[in-house]
Amino acid sequence: MIMNMKTFITSCLGLASFASLALAAVPGFDISHYQSSVDFGAAYSSGARFVIIKATEGTTYQDPKFSSHYAGATNAGLIRGGYHFARPASSSGAAQATYFLAHGGGWSGDGITLPGMLDLEGDCAGLSTSAMVSWIRDFSDTYHGKTGRYPLLYTNPSWWSSCTGGSSAFVNTNPLVLARYASSAGALPGGWPYYTIWQFNDAYKYGGDSDTFNGDLTQLKKLASG
Repeated sequence: MIMNMKTFITSCLGLASFASLALAAVPGFDISHYQSSVDFGAAYSSGARFVIIKATEGTTYQDPKFSSHYAGATNAGLIRGGYHFARPASSSGAAQATYFLAHGGGWSGDGITLPGMLDLEGDCAGLSTSAMVSWIRDFSDTYHGKTGRYPLLYTNPSWWSSCTGGSSAFVNTNPLVLARYASSAGALPGGWPYYTIWQFNDAYKYGGDSDTFNGDLTQLKKLASG
């Protein structure tokens, strides 16, 4: 049985207070086919230890660079995982989670695979706030039912407020990946007391966006281990 997110993160971060600033941080980045060539070895040498790679979108699109990016990240020794770009207007959350799992979004407790990430951005797809929360829950519960892990949720405060009404429905289950390009994380959306990963810049020297994990390397490996 997976513990709830508060218990899990507390165990990972010791008795750290519920704040947006951790005692340690691990550099990382995220990429898609827009980064056709990534120097994973140089990224690792520079200090990066994880990368999140686009795998799918909706129920019809597979990122053409996913497999080669995933292999490159693995060969460089990076902890890696896939992400799914949500298209809530096109099909159910369950259908998209199933598609994601079938095309790169799977998880195993090997210590080098992050739980899949659901990328929530753009418009609200014509859904009401309650319908969007239900859609996210459908995706999340389907992913959890097949892997035993809840997916990471990538969002920004504006989207979360507009599209979910600031829902706190996922605080105790799903790790937050915060998108905010600023010098500090600032106020967090949806009642999350801390972020797990912060995407703080839309540029990274070796390709993609710059991220940081809210903890040390041992804690990052725990996130990848279940």
